[in-house]
Amino acid sequence: MSRRALRRLRGESRGQSPLGELDVGGGGEDEEEEEEDGEGGGGGEVPSLSGAGGSRRRPRQEPAGRVTNLFELITNEEAEDDVASKEDKDDSRLQEEGDTGNKEGLKTDRQREGDETEQPDQMPISNNKSRKKKKKRKNKKNASGESLCPGDEDDAEDIESILVRIENSSGPPCQSQSTVITDHRPLLYIEHRNLNPETELKRYFGARAVLGDQRPRQRQRQYVRSTWLTVPKNTWPRHSKTGISMTLLETKRGVQHFAFEHHREYQQVQFKFLDAVESMDPNNLVLLLQMNPSHVDSLLQLSDVCRMQEDQEMARDLVERALYTLECAFHPMFSLTSGTCRLDYRRPENRAFYLALFKHMIFLERRGCPRTALEFCKLILSLDPENDPLCILLIIDLLSLRAREYAFLTRMFQEWEGHRNLSQLPNFAFSVPLAYFFLSQQEDLPESEINQAHERAASLIRQSLVMFPNVLMPLLDRCSVQPDSTVASHAFFGLDAQLSSPPVLNQLLALYLGRTHSLWKDPAVMAWLETNVHEVLRMVDAKNPVLEEAEQKRKARYQNAPRNVYRHVILSEIREATAALPPEVTSQPIMGFDPLPPLDSIVSYTRPERATHPANESTLSLFFRSLLPNFNLQGEVRAGGEEEPGAGQNLNQGVNRLMAAMRDMLANIQFQEPPRDDNPEGDGGEWD
Repeated sequence: MSRRALRRLRGESRGQSPLGELDVGGGGEDEEEEEEDGEGGGGGEVPSLSGAGGSRRRPRQEPAGRVTNLFELITNEEAEDDVASKEDKDDSRLQEEGDTGNKEGLKTDRQREGDETEQPDQMPISNNKSRKKKKKRKNKKNASGESLCPGDEDDAEDIESILVRIENSSGPPCQSQSTVITDHRPLLYIEHRNLNPETELKRYFGARAVLGDQRPRQRQRQYVRSTWLTVPKNTWPRHSKTGISMTLLETKRGVQHFAFEHHREYQQVQFKFLDAVESMDPNNLVLLLQMNPSHVDSLLQLSDVCRMQEDQEMARDLVERALYTLECAFHPMFSLTSGTCRLDYRRPENRAFYLALFKHMIFLERRGCPRTALEFCKLILSLDPENDPLCILLIIDLLSLRAREYAFLTRMFQEWEGHRNLSQLPNFAFSVPLAYFFLSQQEDLPESEINQAHERAASLIRQSLVMFPNVLMPLLDRCSVQPDSTVASHAFFGLDAQLSSPPVLNQLLALYLGRTHSLWKDPAVMAWLETNVHEVLRMVDAKNPVLEEAEQKRKARYQNAPRNVYRHVILSEIREATAALPPEVTSQPIMGFDPLPPLDSIVSYTRPERATHPANESTLSLFFRSLLPNFNLQGEVRAGGEEEPGAGQNLNQGVNRLMAAMRDMLANIQFQEPPRDDNPEGDGGEWD
């Protein structure tokens, strides 16, 4: 009787037999019968793994939920889904049974062969199990928790969109937080990340919209020096030795004074640049830049030419190239963020850096990056805060309002009012109360701070209207607002206030109104202004002594503007302000690469003088000099009016050279023959 028949009689299933009796080899019934005959009359006894050959082993009753058939672990996936925590127990139990079987051994050759065939089959079973177990655990984690892998990009976009929505919904949301965080920092503290306009554009439009396909291209880009002021582009010429360097002059009271230096080769290029400017031909600047692509003054001057020709992109690119060239020449100790590094504007070598920063700041403001422009504005002011050669105080209020940095503007007014008298500048007199008003409109501030800001704004705007009454009517005209009859008919804000204002004050007011009139068009701002205007008219009717004091201040001040104010007006290019420049400024030549240089300039090298020619030259002499620039028909004349010895001999030599040059020129002239007529009879074509 075969072993299968014995199992059927006992009611056992094949999967309930001990581990050593599994038919892993898959031999079938014939092999089982041969094995039964080879055992030598074992009857129906089944050898156990424990080594008790004569004792019969009863079928083990498996606990509920345990897999009885090992091959079900490969095909049956439902069992894995039902019992995931019990698979570790099965693995350990199978390993224990296999270890005991290997330690005690089997006595017959057939059993050894069965063990050898059983081991390779168990390995893929366990490997398959562990692989499926890991996959199932991973799927369970992804199903129970939030899956982050498939939607990483979407989540990043959601975060950016949330930040932009928060900022646009409640004005500047981080304004109150910035006042708490940055109060301990210096006023002109600069952050490197705010010098990059892409940081601000990413906050507005998202990183994907700003960068686009730039990320993979940057990996293939050639190595360039990383800078903070600009981002070098692949289209720029390769950076090489420029001939510009920076040196540390001295250190006083923790403040370091630096200066740019021009090497001898750069000085020669500078002289060629001055000749190109005097020629009034932009093509000469282009040729000079082709030979010297890192000449800073040529880049700035050609940028002005491109801007006049409405090529704004090229103009901005040339300014960024100039900034990159200057930053590559920085001293190792020169820091943009410390606020303790100074550059003297009286040195001509330092002026190019000031002008490049100013032009770049204007381009950023027009590009729609007021926060980045404000950071550059603070950088320019930190280079020389005492003298302020470009008069940055006339524009820093505008950039603060457009960047919604109201806390910075109010803090600057509080800290600098004592020693700089910022309230005497019309732009600060009107921008600071406007900043306080915007602060009072923020809903995230406490009620006490809102009331305090509102009261402060009302007090300051009334003082400004009393001090500068000639601002109101031009401001309303710019905003296309018609004043009521009470204000229009009152003499305090009428035509007399316009005519009695000093010219310098009118120039400052035209500069302020030309830039910031759009900020006053808000209906809430206009309603707030109207309320305070009526309060000022009540003060005027009551003959408040403050009015007389303000009038005396206007007459005593604003007589002559300093040179840096005129320099700022020229660089701003606002028509109303430039039209009010005095004749002593407009009568002298104004160069774009160095507008209104200081009268006490510190010159390190000078341009070589050209040979002067007498004014009473004849037409023949001028003609000869156009052919030979060094030719002098009248001979060299001394300072006393006496002719030098040998002047006649030099004249003869010059005439001989001129005649030889003319003979060579005539000999090299070749006349082109007219084209021959292939049809001499003239009847080739027809008349229409």
